Amino acid sequence: MPENAKTQQKLTQDPHALRDSPERNLEVAIGRVVRDLRKRQRMTGSDLAAQTGLSIGMLSKIENGVISSSLNTLQALANALRVPLVQLFSGYAEPRGAMHVKSGEGVEIERQGTRAGHQYHLLGHIGSNNSGVVVEPYLINLTTESDRFPTFQHEGIEMLYMLEGTVGYRHGEQIYRLEPGDTLLFDADSPHGPVDLIELPARYLSIITYPQSK
Repeated sequence: MPENAKTQQKLTQDPHALRDSPERNLEVAIGRVVRDLRKRQRMTGSDLAAQTGLSIGMLSKIENGVISSSLNTLQALANALRVPLVQLFSGYAEPRGAMHVKSGEGVEIERQGTRAGHQYHLLGHIGSNNSGVVVEPYLINLTTESDRFPTFQHEGIEMLYMLEGTVGYRHGEQIYRLEPGDTLLFDADSPHGPVDLIELPARYLSIITYPQSK
């Protein structure tokens, strides 16, 4: 039985939430995290210096971001502060991927499983990234010359947004009538694809997300 998109459900992630401003200098970012963790645990500089074998002067330089610490020193600080080593890097602003594709400049591709007349325009691609998720947005055009093709089945989650025309879109054993403005979100591991070309030409966005390769 298909899920009702209007079902009331509390979402756990605030899409408008802001993190503290990240630091673009690695040494300053590490120093800020070390100082914050030390104060949160109500440790003095002398306490932390004694537990790590550092001098108070050296610890002060680390917390103020004026020197670059060795990995052994960072590990000693993490152990004394009782946190994973990676947490010391949590305030650093790593580069984040973005891709801007101007109208009409999407890459026309022949996706595996497509047939003649089914034009797939790749609107962008973000591959390796810290989220561990690959995103592929496509603009799909179906015309009167479009050939029927077998349904797709692949890993990940897919979302369709209908822009023009009307199609009957299969997901599993269910066929959904998609008209302009309609959205369909589904598990892409189940067989899916347009099976009834009701009103052509038809255009829709297909956004596919899946785990990036390890």
